[in-house]
Amino acid sequence: MSTRILIIAHAPLATALRECALHVFPDCTREVIAIDVPPDEAPEDTFASAQHLLDVEPGQQILVLTDVIGATPSNVAQRLVQANESSLIAGVNLPMLLRTVCYRHENLEDLTSRALEGGTQGVLQLSGTSRTTK
Repeated sequence: MSTRILIIAHAPLATALRECALHVFPDCTREVIAIDVPPDEAPEDTFASAQHLLDVEPGQQILVLTDVIGATPSNVAQRLVQANESSLIAGVNLPMLLRTVCYRHENLEDLTSRALEGGTQGVLQLSGTSRTTK
């Protein structure tokens, strides 16, 4: 059984990240769930939507990826992980998500490590120099 991956982020980031993942891994539509949090939605409504969309089977593991610590998506995600066998990571980016989807069949602990590695290893300065202006 694959780990379900929930992306919960400020609109439209979650859906955009999911679409990118599906572009690379079109077979993961059931495993990757996106919840965009609109600026005017109450946290309770977001939480209810997330619970409904997750539809967790007994024993199902969930990796929750969110964008910013302390914001509504992160706060809702923290409530979600308390009720399930899950792990929560903030600071989601595309390299993190792609690594996660690629290894979604691993156990939750290993998958969490892979997600963190993908997120940090995917952030590099490729070129450029700083120019001083006078």
